[in-house]
Amino acid sequence: MPLLVASVAPLHKPSVSDSQPSEVFSRSLRRRRRDRAVPGYAGFSFLREHMLDGLLERLDGVKRDFRDVLDLGSFAGDFDLPGARIARLDAGFGFARAAGGVQADEDRLPFADASFDLVVSVGVLDQVNDVPGALALARRVLRPDGLFLAAFAGAGTLATLRACLREAETERPAARFHPQIDVRAGGDLLARAGFALPVSDIETLVVRYAGLPNLLRDLRGMAATNLLPDPAPLTRAALVHASAAFADRAEPDGRTPERFEIVYLTGWAPDASQPKPARPGSATASLADALKKRPD
Repeated sequence: MPLLVASVAPLHKPSVSDSQPSEVFSRSLRRRRRDRAVPGYAGFSFLREHMLDGLLERLDGVKRDFRDVLDLGSFAGDFDLPGARIARLDAGFGFARAAGGVQADEDRLPFADASFDLVVSVGVLDQVNDVPGALALARRVLRPDGLFLAAFAGAGTLATLRACLREAETERPAARFHPQIDVRAGGDLLARAGFALPVSDIETLVVRYAGLPNLLRDLRGMAATNLLPDPAPLTRAALVHASAAFADRAEPDGRTPERFEIVYLTGWAPDASQPKPARPGSATASLADALKKRPD
């Protein structure tokens, strides 16, 4: 299941006193949205649960034990790994308290270098101001040959909602969607952050909704609505128009499909024991010779 990367305007106008002019998201608004989602989050956690399943499948393929783990963006603390000590961090006070963790942003980690042998991040990297910085910090808190696993909503997520809002606001479209990271950029970001053996892959999930209000309810419930500073409010007329456009896209049973794209990232903290690429010029056979046609 994919995670939602963007949505419509917030219910309350955010304070951006803790945001820098160059930052994409309002940090204070993000904290408030996460705190608002805490009481009913269990009813809206299906996307994160799907991401967790995908992450655990990837982790099952790693034949080693992890003793010290960081859950980076923990929500209520539903990630578990038997036998491991798990430190949890969330940007929202309510989720951090519920998980028994610390409150901090993913690009401002309070942990010492080389503290963990596994860092997992499920459903939050698409809402982080400094993603390259967050990845670099995740690598720094890993011990040599430590593993980083992440899942988040990537480019192409909420394509139907995006199209419907575009139709509803043709004259003066407002910025309502967060920048989105595609699978190729995800791999590049891992490499830039200094991870060895970087891998990125993508999974598509389609969820079918009886109406636009149901989709917007899910986005609010999982703290996945618009976090852009000072967004323009969505007018009632635009909402009505968008709802009609959403309904026009319904399948014969009356439900409209919405697409979510989950990007998975895997990388390792560098270590001398890891396989290295061959040195340029070290090949013992010529490609040209290998491609020559063999005689009959």
